[in-house]
Formats: sequence, C-alpha cells, structure tokens
Amino acid sequence: MTDRITDNPDILDLLPRLGDGDAGVRRIALIELADLEDPESLPWLTDALLVDTHAEVRAEAARLLEAWEEPEVVQALCAALADAAEPVRLAAAQSLSELKSWEAGLLILPWVNHAEPFVRASALRALRELRLEEAAAPALLALGDGEAAVRREAVGILGWLKHEPALPALARLAGEEVDTDVRRAAIGALGLARDGSVLPALIAALGDPAWQVREEAATTLGKVGEAEAGNALIAALNDSYWQVRLRAARALGRLRHRPALDGLAVLLGHGIANLRKEAALALGELGDARALAVLRGGEDDSDPEVRKAIRIALAQLQGVA
Repeated sequence: MTDRITDNPDILDLLPRLGDGDAGVRRIALIELADLEDPESLPWLTDALLVDTHAEVRAEAARLLEAWEEPEVVQALCAALADAAEPVRLAAAQSLSELKSWEAGLLILPWVNHAEPFVRASALRALRELRLEEAAAPALLALGDGEAAVRREAVGILGWLKHEPALPALARLAGEEVDTDVRRAAIGALGLARDGSVLPALIAALGDPAWQVREEAATTLGKVGEAEAGNALIAALNDSYWQVRLRAARALGRLRHRPALDGLAVLLGHGIANLRKEAALALGELGDARALAVLRGGEDDSDPEVRKAIRIALAQLQGVA
C-alpha cells in the first residue's frame, strides 16, 4: 500500500486492515474506505487496483472507483484494462464507462491505440457517451481494426457524435463487414444521415442474411425518412421474421407511405398481437381514408393493446374521413 501520510482518523483506523495478509480483510477494508467518500482515500484505492496481489481485491477497487473523475483514478482504471485477470479488466471497463467529464475523456483517448484489443475496445466504449469530438478521428481509423469488438465500439462513437463525414465508411461497413453485430451497429449509425445518400446501403441491408440486421435496416429507414424506401419496406412486410415486419410497418407509418395500405391490412390479421398493434398504428399514420374500413374490421380484436392502437388510429383518421 501507499506510504502516503494522513491525519484523517477514519483512514488511519483502516490502514492496518488495508495492509492485512488476508485478501478478504483487505477487500472489506477497501469498501469501508470508499464509503468515506473522501478524496484523501483515493491513493489507497488506486494502489489496491494496481498493486494488490489478489485479483478479487483489484477488481473490488476498480468497482469502487467508478464514481471518481480525478485524473489519477482515470489513469489507474485505464492501466487496469490490461490487468492479467479478466474480472479486474471487466470491472475497470465498466467503471470507465460511467465517467461523464470531458477531461476524463482526454485522458482515456490515448488508450484507443493500445496493443491489446480489449483495451482499445474498452477505451472506445468509455469515450462513446462523452461525445468528445477529439474521438472522431481515432474512431474512424478503428473502423479498420482487426477486432470486431473494436470496430463495433468505433461505430458507436461515430453514431453518438453524429459524425457525418463517417457516412461513406459506415455505408461500406454495412455491406462488407463480416461480423453481424458490427453490420447492425453500422446500419443503425447511418440514421444520422440528413439526406438520401445512405438509402442504397440501407435498402440493400433489408436483404441481409441476419434478421437482426434487416430489423435494424427497417428501423433506420424510418428514421432517415426518405419516401424512396417505401417499396423496399413494403417488401419487408413479408419478411420471414415477424420482428422485421414489425419495424417495416413502423417505418412505413412514419413515412406516411400510402401504397403500403394493403400490406399493412394483411398484417392486421396476423397471429402475433405486437405485429397487429404496429400495423394498426401505421394505418392511422398513413392519413388514407381507405384505412378506416380495415381498422373498423379489427375493433373487436382479442388483445386490448391492439384494440387501443385501433382506437388511436381511427381517431387520427376521423379528420381525413
């Protein structure tokens, strides 16, 4: 443990147990030390994280440090990402992901170039919600990383930053990436587009072998809000997975794509209640009076949520009628 001197009586009382030969005693002492919520205790906590001989104690220290933004804590947590013990690495990554300050982000940034893939991915994950503009350039480079986990976190950063210069690279990733999770993340990130430039990539993704990717593509097409996607989304209403059909129905409603009326009417008779509910809501959003008869035909649906959705849709269409 650190040889730093303190005159804090609460810390002094804990020092013997912090240096105890029993790892369990040291771990409990660390918890009590953290409960003091005193910045003066940080050297002992970071020491435990970095030099304690027992992985359980190091992991506990990493968890206990999640509420602190001090530079020495951030640096210690970053260093712990390369710990030999997986529980320590995971705890450090989680604590780093809880940080909120821009200053902490600047300290984490150099770690995205670490030799270990886990360190790179964890550093990118920690940077994601900080929305640090300085993270955009390394995230773009990381799209070409050899590890899927790193590429996935890099996509997350670019999406959170709404970094439009990344759109061409994300579109390529959506079509060429071998990892399903990365493709799905890239397609979701394409929702930051403000025009139809990403439509070809998104429409192509409706034919992806993985249904999760097709589901994300349908969702994102609804967000991008381009009418040209309508026909492709109508085709997706017949997807073999109901989850894709549901997102396609929702997207068509958002687009107010009236040619989808017949396809949505068919879904209103589907055996899955969630799908009937989304079809009803989408029919209401179309603004087409022809949907009134279809919706009234389902007013006695067996599911209360579907009946509620039909009432909402009918109310939306009253003015149209």
